[in-house]
Amino acid sequence: MKKRILAAFLAVAMVGTSLIGCGSSSNSSSSASTEEGAAAEDAGEEKTEVAADATKITIAVPDPDASYIYQAAQEFADRATEYSNGTLDFTISGNGSLYGGDTAAGIKQLSAGSLQMLILATSVYASFEPGYNVISVPYMFDDQQQLLDYLNSDTGKELMGRVSTMGITTVGSWTRSFRKVTNSKNAVNTPDDLKGMVLRVPNNSLYVEFFSACGAVTTPMNFSEVYNALQLNTLDGQENPVDVPFSNKFYEVQKYISGTDHMADAWLVGMNSKVFEGLTQEQQDAITKAGEEVQQWNVDFMATEDEKALQTLLDNGMEYNDITDEGRQAFIEVSQSCYDKFKELIEDDDLFNATAEFCGKN
Repeated sequence: MKKRILAAFLAVAMVGTSLIGCGSSSNSSSSASTEEGAAAEDAGEEKTEVAADATKITIAVPDPDASYIYQAAQEFADRATEYSNGTLDFTISGNGSLYGGDTAAGIKQLSAGSLQMLILATSVYASFEPGYNVISVPYMFDDQQQLLDYLNSDTGKELMGRVSTMGITTVGSWTRSFRKVTNSKNAVNTPDDLKGMVLRVPNNSLYVEFFSACGAVTTPMNFSEVYNALQLNTLDGQENPVDVPFSNKFYEVQKYISGTDHMADAWLVGMNSKVFEGLTQEQQDAITKAGEEVQQWNVDFMATEDEKALQTLLDNGMEYNDITDEGRQAFIEVSQSCYDKFKELIEDDDLFNATAEFCGKN
């Protein structure tokens, strides 16, 4: 499997300059692109041959083909194809094109079966299951390892499986890089630096509550509309893991990126339950195994690629700052002042308390 990881990194390096922030929708089958195939061949890895009568599955992801989640979906597809002995054949559709960039619509389509697989952040699932808000409580998680351990804990597994009531089977729970603020006005070091800033946030009340408490003017908006709004100065800024401004070329419309690392998030790899149950046991096991393995692959991948992504932003004119310990404490105090409201939004005090205890925040 080390060869597989090496091949993936080589592939990203080879296509980086041509794919960074590609704005168009891109579909990719489980067979790699020309460059990726060459890298795999150079690394001595043979691709699994897909059977002529293989079951075809499309995986929808919200971001373009240069994004981390697209790359992770490709790794998942390759492994699941291999473990199924070529009886599964995956296509990856980026940019949220299959659901018009509307994540709520995407979840509904997955639930109804018009989408087979969908990888979306837990923060957008909170509109349907409020418990997912607990992952995004600002400064609840200290680092990636704590978040990973939480997802693999009994509490985390129960939470990630709650979509089963919607006809969705969770086949993977992957971490995301912590979120940073980008904007066109000023560096963000403390909550005061956000006062009056028009900031796009996901359509999630927890984000609105926290950033409003910091003094920002929050604007929930579908992500597909964000670049144009930044370009037209309808928005001053947005907040996301560093790969999002990287893969969407936000350096063209933003000046500052600040290492607030204010919120955690996770990827829920969801599959329509009827589609999953209609597979053979071998195919189900292949998908489950791939989902489990890509969890750690994704952590390692992000650790390397975050540095590259940030450097790309800097090379294209953005300015980066880490916040001080004092600034971080000021943000933590704002978050803690909102705990009662966060509990109302999560609608599950036991879950909030169990998560806080796990993270040492009780």
